[in-house]
Amino acid sequence: MTPPDRAGRTNRAGRVGRTNRADWATRSHRTGQVSAPPPDPAPGPGHHATTTRTGAALVLGCYVLWGFFPLYFRLLSAAGSLEVIGNRVVWTLATCLVLTAVRHRWRVLWSVASTPGLLGTLAVSGALVSLNWLVYVYGVTTGRTADAALGYFINPLATVALAALVLGERLRRAQVVAVGLAAAGVVVLVVLQGSLPWISLALALSFSLYGLVKKQVGTRVDALTGVAVETAAMSPLALAYLGWLAAHESLVVQASPLPLPLVVLLVAAGPVTALPLLLFAAGTRQVPLSLVGLSQYLTPITQFLLAWAVFREDISPARWAAMALVWAAVAVLVTDTVRQVARRPRPHLTNP
Repeated sequence: MTPPDRAGRTNRAGRVGRTNRADWATRSHRTGQVSAPPPDPAPGPGHHATTTRTGAALVLGCYVLWGFFPLYFRLLSAAGSLEVIGNRVVWTLATCLVLTAVRHRWRVLWSVASTPGLLGTLAVSGALVSLNWLVYVYGVTTGRTADAALGYFINPLATVALAALVLGERLRRAQVVAVGLAAAGVVVLVVLQGSLPWISLALALSFSLYGLVKKQVGTRVDALTGVAVETAAMSPLALAYLGWLAAHESLVVQASPLPLPLVVLLVAAGPVTALPLLLFAAGTRQVPLSLVGLSQYLTPITQFLLAWAVFREDISPARWAAMALVWAAVAVLVTDTVRQVARRPRPHLTNP
């Protein structure tokens, strides 16, 4: 039987270990860099297998939901991209505030919001993620879901490139090859199609920059508080635009007859946005980075299949050629990631 003082130390160590590993997994996922995780405390009998299965289900569920987002946002096309984003910002903030109240985290939220450095950083990240949302919704609602999928395939590669250019990180040879292949895919698309794939590039760049900015707050802000502050920073702009639409009697709720299903879907954009973020935050506490990193490609794969098989979008030979090069780049990056994870020494667990 474990003595009481030792049991207390074990429980405290377990909580700290889980928190550190979650922060490491989230930070590594955002930056695209693979590094050794902090050691976990020795689990009790049967604990590791259960949490790994639960965590894997949460992470996979998060990426699957993001992958099927085009089906949802296609239903909102009648509202227009800017009105959709305005509602998405406002109702996501409302959802976060409700969850903050349920979890009694007002003090944490106020602490972050009253710290100028954190508030400024999160305001920048809020602007970047709102831009990402806007471009994504515009792409999906105008029949360019394949371009959106290409952007999220490029995103991890853009993150690697930013790490080298902005943070001065040295890239491994496989990472250089992967970034080069992705760049070649964009060049091929520009040459053969005669136009810049701005939706793909805007999505990849905005989300990569979002991850770079979020890296500055590190482990000081949890997922729920971060999203709450980000959306709060963007809410004045969102409310101003919705108010302008209302003044010109152009809001969806001002239509006659009232399109009630569309109104309900616009309000539901808040919980729909928050749910996968919370699944991700909970799941990354319980699974290795290798699963988190490899699972992220479920989203663009699902989006591309929807564009091709469900929405019947026209995918030109130029886009197929560019996609093939980007897929090759992703294969190189994934292979390199798996190899790095395999080389990492495995910790030896001992019984307490």
